[in-house]
Amino acid sequence: MTDGPVRAHRYGARILDWHGLAEVARELEATASDPEGVGIMTRQGRIYAVRLDHVPLKAAPILKQELLSVGGDAAHARGVADPSVTETPVVAIATWGQYRHLLPKLRRQPFQLRAIADEVERALRAYVRTGPRIVPGAHRALTLGPGPVVMGVVNVTPDSFSDGGRFLAPAAAIDRAVALAAAGAAIVDLGAESTRPGAAPVAPEEEWRRLAPVLDGLRGRLSVPISVDTRHPEVAERAVDAGADWVNDVEGLRSAAMRQVVARTGAAAVLMHMPGDPTTMQSQTTYDDLRGTVFRFLADATDRAVADGIPPDRLIVDPGLGFGKTPAQSLELLLHVGELGSLGYPVLVGASRKSFLGWALDDGGGPADRLEAGLAAAVLAADRGATIVRTHDVAPTVRALALVARARTLRALPPTTPEGARAAEPD
Repeated sequence: MTDGPVRAHRYGARILDWHGLAEVARELEATASDPEGVGIMTRQGRIYAVRLDHVPLKAAPILKQELLSVGGDAAHARGVADPSVTETPVVAIATWGQYRHLLPKLRRQPFQLRAIADEVERALRAYVRTGPRIVPGAHRALTLGPGPVVMGVVNVTPDSFSDGGRFLAPAAAIDRAVALAAAGAAIVDLGAESTRPGAAPVAPEEEWRRLAPVLDGLRGRLSVPISVDTRHPEVAERAVDAGADWVNDVEGLRSAAMRQVVARTGAAAVLMHMPGDPTTMQSQTTYDDLRGTVFRFLADATDRAVADGIPPDRLIVDPGLGFGKTPAQSLELLLHVGELGSLGYPVLVGASRKSFLGWALDDGGGPADRLEAGLAAAVLAADRGATIVRTHDVAPTVRALALVARARTLRALPPTTPEGARAAEPD
């Protein structure tokens, strides 16, 4: 006796693609399982891999042992067993529920494991954070979440790679800024010095000569915050006094003078990763660990900023696509931008019209031919965790990101049972 013809898909085996504990709980709930079981299993439904650097030799085997004891695991250098190393990177792998059991155990251990536990917990909570947050500016605040927002670009320059010269006249730049806000930009970014690879530096006085009439003309005309893209502290200070809310620094606030300006004026600040400066950055594209280097740079930069008096809620981080990166490296950072969310700050990504998009298209076109690729990059960035997308093409980007925002809302819907809802929320 047989069960009839063989059916390759009789049981409908399907790998579930879920992106958060709320989705896990909803799928489990759909089986009509016991609500208590849904709550227990939800926390086992997603694995979080946490990378740690410079873990002391004596801490590494204890960390692995404790992870194994809760059902997780860890990888570290072979030299821990010899012992031929004094410290090691570690990748810990566990579910949210397993980390909840692990962290109290680590805090009872010596060899810096209490501090490691604290940092792991901070990173996990920052990574899964989805609620709205407010970024105060010098004059206007910006509300972020639950969906991504758009920063519109106005280049008040004769030589920017994409639109140099189009908005050099103050009246043209003012009209452009107003139009971008009307098209849905949540913040407008004014730049008066091109930072494309190899661009000639602009003296602060010339930069301010270009910016001053634009800021003056925008006074009272924009309800959205204004950002100024500058690496000169004296320009940043004058711009904030003239109405700017954010300082967008391609040098990542590496200047103590710039950190002091931001702290004193109450501006928010975008800290971007860039090796060297625009004239040298493309000769510095060799990395032993690209994503680790960018992450560490931004971690150190934000730590310095906070130590110098800048409130954490005024900081935004940017991986700097195209700044000291090859096209392949820029694409890698774009695909893994969510890792930067572990720092606890909003993440800004600027891919619009950049050369790595042309490389990906492989069609030899110029910046004006990269609209579709730029929209795809914006959607990729937002879906992977970017909070702000910087673009020259505001209206189509706003429309593209509306889908991401709607998907995020759907993804975050809680299950119908109270037990499942509680299981879907980190505590």
